[in-house]
Amino acid sequence: MDITEHRISSERHSTFYRACGPEDGPLIIMTHGWPELSISWRHQLSYLGGLGYRAIAPDMRGYGGSSLYTEHEAYVQREIVQDMVELIDSIGREQAVWIGHDWGSPVAWNVALHHPERVAAVASLCVPYGFSGHPRDLEYAINRELYPTDEYPAGQWDYQLFYYENFAAAQKEMEQDPERIVKLLFRKGDPNGQGQIAGTAVTRKNGGWFTALGGVPDSLPDYDVVTDQDIAIYTKHLIENGFFGPNSWYVNGDANQGYLDEKTDRRLSMPALFVHATYDYVCDTTTTGFAEPMRELCENLTERRLDCGHWMAQEKPKELNAILSEWLTETAAYPVAKDLA
Repeated sequence: MDITEHRISSERHSTFYRACGPEDGPLIIMTHGWPELSISWRHQLSYLGGLGYRAIAPDMRGYGGSSLYTEHEAYVQREIVQDMVELIDSIGREQAVWIGHDWGSPVAWNVALHHPERVAAVASLCVPYGFSGHPRDLEYAINRELYPTDEYPAGQWDYQLFYYENFAAAQKEMEQDPERIVKLLFRKGDPNGQGQIAGTAVTRKNGGWFTALGGVPDSLPDYDVVTDQDIAIYTKHLIENGFFGPNSWYVNGDANQGYLDEKTDRRLSMPALFVHATYDYVCDTTTTGFAEPMRELCENLTERRLDCGHWMAQEKPKELNAILSEWLTETAAYPVAKDLA
């Protein structure tokens, strides 16, 4: 089924999005993370659209064909959630199932928390509910047997502090060769990484992501995750837009915590799905308590696990699609009109 391209604009923001499936089908909105694009959901768009859902994936603020901003404060969760409210309003729908990944997960969770009337159900890949967005609040999400406090005070989340302390350096480092960044990042999960120190734990110690390596290493593409065409699309937009917007999502922890604090009761009653990635060693829900707040706050939670890395939707599309379709019909009570069989 064809994936089509669209744009909606208001006085405050413009959102580019891709869509698939009948316009009157039950609505699903999928929000991507860093440093991705709407094409990160390409396998889910065509699959869910083919089932009869109206599947939509926007380029998030600061990415792709959507609006760019030059202030860090423009990338707070409050503004991004408002982008999503404008998106669903423009489509003329009251509710959607929201599915997020990476930084798209806090967006989906925040839509559910602040606008529950717009949420039929909510799902997340890799990033559980309860994450404020500030690395200082992630002690519960660190395996201290692997990351002793005296040597790795921020654990695998050290790289996030590098954005706060050396934002310009991080941006410059990533913009030196976006194509190499894309090829290096989008790789399948490695079982051999279990019990090993993640590179993200020594970012500040090394003075950057790639400083100790003399620059961004040139690696062969992982065709189990991306094609040459995917690499070209990601690279094109990162060259055109730069990393200021994507990286700015990381440096609004206090504002994002304040947004959460507006809700004294953070429990979610709608159906929720969380899919763990066994070989995601940053968003580690296997050996840490990262998922525990979610289990306390989501009253109707389903959990599933895939043996894959962080880029789950691209690495294990068939397996993820099966999980999503089962949950949508059996737990979320969000079937399409036609028989899914």
